[in-house]
Amino acid sequence: MNKEMNSTEIAKLAGVSRSTVSRVINNYANVPEKTKKKVMKVIEQYNYYPNLSAQVLAGKRTRTIGLFMIDSGRVSSDMISSLLLARVIESASSHGYYVLTHIVRDTKEQEEVRAIKESFYQRRIDGGVFIGAANHEPLIEELIAEGFMVAIVDQHLPGRSEPNRMVFNFDNETGVGQAIDYLVSLGHKRIGMINGDMKRYSGPSKWRGFQAAMARHSLPLVQQWMMPGDFNEASGYKAVKELLKSAALPTAIFAANDSVAFGAMRALQEEGIRVPHDLSIMGFDDHTLSAHYSPALTTIRIDFSEMMDRLTRTLISSIENGAEAFSLVTAGTELVIRHSCKRVDSE
Repeated sequence: MNKEMNSTEIAKLAGVSRSTVSRVINNYANVPEKTKKKVMKVIEQYNYYPNLSAQVLAGKRTRTIGLFMIDSGRVSSDMISSLLLARVIESASSHGYYVLTHIVRDTKEQEEVRAIKESFYQRRIDGGVFIGAANHEPLIEELIAEGFMVAIVDQHLPGRSEPNRMVFNFDNETGVGQAIDYLVSLGHKRIGMINGDMKRYSGPSKWRGFQAAMARHSLPLVQQWMMPGDFNEASGYKAVKELLKSAALPTAIFAANDSVAFGAMRALQEEGIRVPHDLSIMGFDDHTLSAHYSPALTTIRIDFSEMMDRLTRTLISSIENGAEAFSLVTAGTELVIRHSCKRVDSE
């Protein structure tokens, strides 16, 4: 194993000062090209890389962002979660940044919290992205209060407008309204809903959108058709299995996202209930598999790729240039009509 070199030894071998080596490494413009080439030749010859800890102590950036997915289940089995993770990594890479990724199972687990805090306080990362957190997550609030650059997907905290807080949301209430309007246009009046995680902003905001849309069409909220869920396929499956114990069924179900809709459809199919012939299903997200499911899922589309690209660009810009003002971005929605919803006779 070769002896580990340091910048002083590189300077001696190149016949320059240690500060010149530092300027070359950091790509300063005031280094003559001949000197730069001489230093780089020695650096390459001895496979020298600057010590990251020393750079951090000197106040330099690591060009690394943290990506924290908060999910108690199997992230790899959820296509939307995988898409969000992959898109942040791709976008960061295109800007010359690395991504330190961590799946957080429980933000009440002290060891998990400590590990996340360490990555910020030890300056191993320049900023962080949080996906799947509760709307008010004390860990995130502490990091923002300490001045760290933090981007959050799915949060709404009125009055919190720190410049180092970057929030990216979905226009849930408008999107749910589009879904219910479409179902009503097909003649549906008996409409149920499988909710999402009510601790996250998207849960209650979609529920508010559903309530508002049903009221706008003067349609009743039937208690047994209002089902709890958790933004995953298993919760959609469980909700419908419980629903099928009821005497009366709705003619349509709006699911809080496409994963929930997939679970609902699987439960219905197991019981011999055909979608959409016997019951219509509407999703939200436009999951990667939604167009290929059987039947193809009618849903509300969100451009996740563009949203995560913008989030990553905003975070990196704030890291490099300083955050000047609070950032709030809301992604729009679009109705995508496929084959999981059917017109019904007027009731």
